[in-house]
This record gives sequence, structure tokens and C-alpha cells, in this order.
Amino acid sequence: MAAARPPPDTPELSDEGSSDDPRIEEVEGVFEMEEGQEIGEEEGDEEDEEEEEEEEPDYFRDDDPSLHHLRNINPLASFHVSTHKPTCGVPALLFPSATQYWQSDGPQPHTLTVHFFKQVLVRKLRLLLDFRLDESYTPTKMQFVAGTGEHDLVEFARWEGERPRGWVDVDVSGCGRGGGGDGGDGDGDGVWCMLLQVLVLENHQNGKDTHVRGVQVFAKDERGREAREGERLMAEEEEEEQEGRDGVWVLGGKKGVGKKGKAKSLFDLVGLGGDDEPEWMKEPQIR
Repeated sequence: MAAARPPPDTPELSDEGSSDDPRIEEVEGVFEMEEGQEIGEEEGDEEDEEEEEEEEPDYFRDDDPSLHHLRNINPLASFHVSTHKPTCGVPALLFPSATQYWQSDGPQPHTLTVHFFKQVLVRKLRLLLDFRLDESYTPTKMQFVAGTGEHDLVEFARWEGERPRGWVDVDVSGCGRGGGGDGGDGDGDGVWCMLLQVLVLENHQNGKDTHVRGVQVFAKDERGREAREGERLMAEEEEEEQEGRDGVWVLGGKKGVGKKGKAKSLFDLVGLGGDDEPEWMKEPQIR
């Protein structure tokens, strides 16, 4: 009997287990291409994840050059917000990290009020916003008012922006000329106030509630001037002490160092200097 032959549609396999049928080669090529696409997609996903896991910048570092000769006066004030979600109030707003924030919970405008126990000259005001994290919660229009109390608040600045990320500086230049208070220098850069208020008027995409991740108020750092004055006084005291040491006679037969106009002998120190020998140093006389 003749040997049975495979069906006409079944490709013949060679001794090495591969087939010469072009249809199988096309199918293998398709599978290889699909596998390659999956690998490429996985690599792309990994790169995206790495970008998302990129470290957040340190917004609260101490060596910020823009804060030269400025002092954070947040500890001198009390902060209040109009509304807030649980655990998203003032402590979260003042926490030195962008991971926590104030989230409002009520109608607009959302207000942040800063009370100082005395009149201060605010040199710099800034708020931390991050559109990448907050999206529709991000403020896009804010108003800033200040005064001695709620009865005399006056607008001193407005801000509008889109997609902010980082510290937003409020322009206070020219707001404090001729202001009162102690220590004023009248240079026109700052806001004299005891009460300062931030009003969030609009959010991105007309969002209802808002996110603010930090607020800092700064005044001129007077400690630098006081430190320089203290160093000057200490230097003068050391110089006077050194001059006194240079003018003291050294016992033991050595010459005194002495400066111009200073004592050069023990007798000069006690007011007995001169050519004549003092009476108590002469030979006793028998009378």
C-alpha cells in the first residue's frame, strides 16, 4: 500500500523542525512584531513612571538667594482661613513641605487672614501653588488687602496667572512709603500693616475649592545690622584692653612695652614718675 500523505494544506517540516512554507514565516513575523511592540510599550511606561517619580524641589530650603537680608515673620502672626476640609487647615498650610496644603470647603472668595501682634513692614509675601498636582484647585486670580484691622483694609496688589508651579511672589514695591511704625526707613518697599488678607477669587477651570501649599511673610532682617554693631563694640573693647596691657610695667627687671602717652614704669603708673627719688626710697636720717 502507498504511504499516507499529509493533507494538502499541511506544510511539510524539514529535518530541523522548521518549515519552508511562506505562510508560517509571515505568521512568525507578525508575532515577533507584536512582541516587539509590547516590549517598546513597557519601556515607555517605565520611563513615564520614572518621570512621575522625579523628586519634588525643596521649596523650603534655607539658602534661597531671593531671601537675602529677609526674615520669616510667620512666627509673629496668627493665621486663619475662611473654611477648610478636615486635616487641611492652617497647620497643613504652614507645614514646611509641599505635600500638605490648605483646601477650602465653601463658597468663593476663599480668604486667608494673617494677624500680627504689632504693626510690621512686610517686605515680601509669597504663596506656594502647584498646578501639576492641584489642576482645577489651583488659584488663577487673587486679591491682597492690608490694614490695621478689618475696618480699614485697602487693596495693595492683585495677581492673575495660569498653571503656576512654585512660589508666587506678590509685588509689594511702592506700597509702604511714608508708613508709620517703628524702624521704618521710608524707602517705599513694603506694606505697613497689622492685618493682611489673601482672597482667592477664581480657580483654574472655574473650580470651586482651592489648594494653597504654603505661605510665607517676610520683613527686613535687622539682626544683621545688630550683629555688625555688636562686633564693632567688641572690637573697640578689645582694643582698649590691649592698650591697657601694653602700658603695664612688667616686673622682674624687664622694660615695659608702653605706647605713646602710656606708663612705661611702675612709678609712672602710681603717679611718682620723675627725676627726684621719692622720700620713702631714700636712706633714713637720724635726727
